[in-house]
Amino acid sequence: MSTTTETHPEPWWAEFEQHCDKFDAASVTEALGDAILPGIPSLLLRREGEIATEKVLRHLNRPGSPELAETAAAAAERLTVTVERISERSGSEGTEAAYALCRLLRGSWSRAAAEAEPLVGARPLVRAFIGALHLEPFGAELAQRLLNAGYTPATAVRSGVVLGRYSWWPSWLQEIVTERVLAGTLDHDTIAALKECAFAELSPTQARMARRLIKGEPQLVETTASRLDSLGEHPTATKLRGGDVRTVAFAARLIPV
Repeated sequence: MSTTTETHPEPWWAEFEQHCDKFDAASVTEALGDAILPGIPSLLLRREGEIATEKVLRHLNRPGSPELAETAAAAAERLTVTVERISERSGSEGTEAAYALCRLLRGSWSRAAAEAEPLVGARPLVRAFIGALHLEPFGAELAQRLLNAGYTPATAVRSGVVLGRYSWWPSWLQEIVTERVLAGTLDHDTIAALKECAFAELSPTQARMARRLIKGEPQLVETTASRLDSLGEHPTATKLRGGDVRTVAFAARLIPV
């Protein structure tokens, strides 16, 4: 995902919200506001934008308050009227960021991001949306890497939600998950095998061996399978030779610590 030459349409940004059940309106509004506000060249208009943003955030953090909801709506409306009046008087140049902020304070996060991206770049906006998803650390990192690799927000968010539960896994297992997701080769058998490796609490040496077995290095697979045969574990050896990754944890634990 380029942050300098490529821009994304409103539907692209909308996918973040559409594919997550825990989208945090207050979080994305605050983060997008922090990215957009510095781009408003007029100090007076920027200050008015800051005040309006503060009022909207108070409402979003206490959505059950009718008074705060009314104050927020009035602040967003007042800012919009001000920006439109300035635009009519002096032209639209210099008001692009202010217009994006108006969209934001009315809850149009994806439209605000689409309008702000040419001004601030994609990077801070993507961070704002990912932060609003409240993913587990591994899920957030995985979602970011998928976006960087060109995947859609829908795919990145779904993967981050589903696989974020494995944040407790050691880093070498998380890296395998990430590699498989990026390559489009992560399947249920691999996840089951990785779970067994995580619960097996492998030593660093055993973990390195497991990683190589999962990659299917032919010579190592045959050597390990032969060791299994010598121990009488013939069915497991056969499965390992056949590429059954679910045997990896058992095979790796045979390696001396």
